[in-house]
Amino acid sequence: MEALKALTPTEMVLGLLVILLVAVALALWLRNRRSANLKSRFGPEYNRAVSEVGTEREAEALLHAREKRVAKFSIRPLSAEKRDRFVLIWRKVQADFVDDPKAAVTHADDLLGEVMETRGYPVADFEQRSADLSVDHPEMVQNYRAAHEIALQHARGEAGTEDLRRAMIHYRALFDDLVNEPPSTSPAEIRAVRNVGKEPHRS
Repeated sequence: MEALKALTPTEMVLGLLVILLVAVALALWLRNRRSANLKSRFGPEYNRAVSEVGTEREAEALLHAREKRVAKFSIRPLSAEKRDRFVLIWRKVQADFVDDPKAAVTHADDLLGEVMETRGYPVADFEQRSADLSVDHPEMVQNYRAAHEIALQHARGEAGTEDLRRAMIHYRALFDDLVNEPPSTSPAEIRAVRNVGKEPHRS
């Protein structure tokens, strides 16, 4: 207290300014670190969110909201029995592509939806489902969107056989990612590993 009394008004103001500057610098550093973590975690999905909402701040709020939503789900790996069943169905879908590419793509899209629902993703429209999927599978959601767009083009009669083949490749990548996740590793555990060393988000 005696030391504070000895300070002149000018020194006190300068001291407060220094404290304020340090606090602002720390806040900026934390924000930049959170932004870097989100960019690293979501990859292209981060840029897509920025394009969708207009600013990085709004995009980050959107991605945080997704994380909170998905954290409430009971996402679970497939049992060995269900995994084997889905793999057999997928093999048939792939085999059917030779004779009927259009029907095979439709079946692949339906099968992916069934796999996600079985794993615990809620039944929702495509945009919500893909947004939910981006939290635990940010790399693969791009494949899902690309394949789904081709499926829509096919429904409008605008997709050729080569387009349908690309859709099947995209679906296959996501299928493998969803079906072959180790049973001993839950999405919540994966998120925990990804978030090690990251600053917690504060609303």
